[in-house]
Amino acid sequence: MSTFLDTYNSFDWHQVSDSIKQKNDDDVKKALSNSKRNLEDFKALISPAATPFLEAMAKESQRLTQKRFGKTIQLYIPLYLSNECKNICTYCGLSITNRIPRHTLNESQIIKEAEAIKKQGFDHILLVTGESPTSVDVSYLENSIKLIKPYFSKISIEVQPLEQKEYERLIKVGLYAVYVYQETYHKTNYKKYHLAGQKSDFIKRLLTPERLGKANINTIGIGALYGLEDWRTESFFVALHLQYLRKKYWKTKYSISFPRIRPHTGNFNPKVLMTDKELAQVIFAYRLFDEDVELSLSTRESESFRDNIMKLGITSMSAGSKTNPGGYAIDEDSLEQFKTSDERTPFEIANMIKRNHYEPVWKDWDKCMIL
Repeated sequence: MSTFLDTYNSFDWHQVSDSIKQKNDDDVKKALSNSKRNLEDFKALISPAATPFLEAMAKESQRLTQKRFGKTIQLYIPLYLSNECKNICTYCGLSITNRIPRHTLNESQIIKEAEAIKKQGFDHILLVTGESPTSVDVSYLENSIKLIKPYFSKISIEVQPLEQKEYERLIKVGLYAVYVYQETYHKTNYKKYHLAGQKSDFIKRLLTPERLGKANINTIGIGALYGLEDWRTESFFVALHLQYLRKKYWKTKYSISFPRIRPHTGNFNPKVLMTDKELAQVIFAYRLFDEDVELSLSTRESESFRDNIMKLGITSMSAGSKTNPGGYAIDEDSLEQFKTSDERTPFEIANMIKRNHYEPVWKDWDKCMIL
């Protein structure tokens, strides 16, 4: 049976990169005029040639987003259960090479954190861990979901890749969505960033969304970490992955996130810098490519950027994020994965959304009022 690896291997990174750079004004205009856009249209929309058309792309992105999702922004918050990790990743503050305090929350601490988050109004929570299968295995995750299920109706995770049966086990106790980012789709250079640990297996990580689709998860989140390789080529492979998954696992919903490398413990400097204008272009391009995909923006980004981009394609935002275990109630002296940029409280972000005549949604689309 074929997998996404077969599709991935049918494309060459450098040929894709050259193809994107060769797009011209006519290609962009054609992409904008099409009602349904293919991968060649997507290349045009993320190409340098599209820069003069950003305003038109923004307007169309806004129109399509409001048509599908209404004037709403879904709010979520990450709960870091553990910062223990067995991987050596050059760009990550959780890398085992960083000699800092490590901590994994126990049952009582998880409940305290959940109660503190619930008081802020959230009904959608994202559980996050480092990749330490010995400390944070499927039994730990299963128990964590059971503990917080009484507090939240939507539970998502961002953890190490699991097997299909393990995902099925978590779905039975209330798991709603899984976010797993390839970080970079550049197979040759992947090893340069992932030196050791489970995450160094490019293919296993690449096929994780496939195992999720077979497990019948409600939502799969994918994406690339911007700053490692050429952002235009990365974005194409994310779009390719999305197209493949949507065709094969058509009952599942999909989400794309846009993490840019933020300051963290360690001395890694981004290979590629991505400007706010370029990030906006990618967001618009994904919306024009897929009207139904959820587009999520975290507190990695600045207040001003999040305020301005909110109405132009984004459907969900994190708020009040803490990136260390115990950050909401316990205040442990544990390592943050990265520094946040938007440090406003959930209340302040909700008010910002309302001032823009949008509605903050604390759970999922089934309970929102479309304005």
